[in-house]
Amino acid sequence: MLIDDRLLIEELTVGIGAEGVAYATSMYWYFRACRAAVLGAGGHLSGPFEQIGATRQARAIEQLLQLREDISLPEPRTAVSTMVGVASRHPRLNLLNIEATAAAIDIADVVWLSPKASKGVLPDVLDAEGVRWRVHHIDRPSATDDLG
Repeated sequence: MLIDDRLLIEELTVGIGAEGVAYATSMYWYFRACRAAVLGAGGHLSGPFEQIGATRQARAIEQLLQLREDISLPEPRTAVSTMVGVASRHPRLNLLNIEATAAAIDIADVVWLSPKASKGVLPDVLDAEGVRWRVHHIDRPSATDDLG
């Protein structure tokens, strides 16, 4: 299952409620999540790190920078070839969406999009490419944590 950057961050900070599922994400989504975790300023990607306690925050950032083995990334040699095909079929897409679509084609049986991502151009492109997708809503626990 391919997850976007917001869901990757949610998985590492509080979990997204899908036990035993093999996750994957795109390189660009992974980069955006890492950048937000390390350099963020409270935006929609870095905000979740500020909503958890310092101990869990440090652990989540470490898990992100040293990505867990159960979260896979696309193989660049395959991804680039697929990206060229996606770009030729959808010439107005930006690099983030080209790579996400290619990753979905190459490594995912379904894509989980955060509510915000589901409102962009990606759902129409995934539909056109025959890739299954769904919106995954997050029920965030309260921010009263960091007991250890």
